[in-house]
Amino acid sequence: MPRTVKKNKAPYPDPDPVSVRRRLLAWYDAQGRDLPWRYKNGERPDPYRVWLSEIMLAQTTVATVKGYFEEFLRRWPKLADLAAADQNDVLHAWQGLGYYARARNLHKCARVLVAKKNGCFPDTEEDLRQLPGVGDYTAAAIAAIAFGRKSTPVDANIERVTARLFAIDVPLPGAQGGIKGVIKEQARTLTPAPRGRPGDFAQAMMDLGATLCSPNNPDCPACPLKSACLAEKTGAAERYPVKPAKKPRPVRHGMVFWAVRGDGAVLLRQRPEKGLLGGMMEIPSTQWRGKAWTAKEAAASAPVQGDWRTLDGVIRHTFTHFHLELTVLVGAVNGQETENGLWSPPSEFSDHALPTVMKKIARLVASYSS
Repeated sequence: MPRTVKKNKAPYPDPDPVSVRRRLLAWYDAQGRDLPWRYKNGERPDPYRVWLSEIMLAQTTVATVKGYFEEFLRRWPKLADLAAADQNDVLHAWQGLGYYARARNLHKCARVLVAKKNGCFPDTEEDLRQLPGVGDYTAAAIAAIAFGRKSTPVDANIERVTARLFAIDVPLPGAQGGIKGVIKEQARTLTPAPRGRPGDFAQAMMDLGATLCSPNNPDCPACPLKSACLAEKTGAAERYPVKPAKKPRPVRHGMVFWAVRGDGAVLLRQRPEKGLLGGMMEIPSTQWRGKAWTAKEAAASAPVQGDWRTLDGVIRHTFTHFHLELTVLVGAVNGQETENGLWSPPSEFSDHALPTVMKKIARLVASYSS
């Protein structure tokens, strides 16, 4: 049987949806953020730009995304342009945004839409969810913002605003469902019908959470929903949404092979398409595992034969689910051919789609020769 959750322990009635919509949209019209992908004042949204921005914004800040969004549009102004691009070029342009599976799916989705949908985005959540890289949130956001559907995207900002509005007083689990489902259902009660500007309302909720209704030190006196917010009435807005204690991230270890041939070129190779940093270029390494490697043990995994020496210093990098510690082995090699490998001078590394952790390795090695 479904779990019953007491979502409102405050001695006040739930917020009135009609009042919330009216006040929030008035605030958005006057105070909404001016963003390069934002459509206001009755402009008709371009689904391509909406989709591109939502994919970029997933797990990335607005400040970071702005420049990337504008550069993508400069290089690939239309969906067909992106579909015709080489995947390596897309991955290279994505460097710095992280979560590279998004870039691979972005490119794959563009090709699917051009090949099978005549270059047109579907306009319902159900059909949008069938596209590569489009999950529940992204489908709802595109449906609402690009097509004016009565859809309810719930990102971290909307989650926080909704939890505070209704004083939802149960810890948020990491998995979908549970109290996250309760928050989404409450958010749906606020979503206006198509004539009520559901796309603008969703963006207004996002803006409110990103500006006034921030995780810490929310500016409740300036909030247009102050009089409706149950968390504000109890004087404890910062405690919502209630979150469980974070689990510690495990640490994984690896050893990297900085193989240098006679002309100074360094061996790079492409990572598998599936998995972490899929399709990106890397400096070859051992597997990343929980147990630390010895240099002798790691040498058996070297991509080429070399006389390896260990550099002092450890490269540390944090991914979503683990911390990574890498030790660098440097070796002079004869430049033999390797599968999926290419040789590049470090001065030309910028021509390749190297993720941030690999750039850290290059900086460490460079520090020894400077």
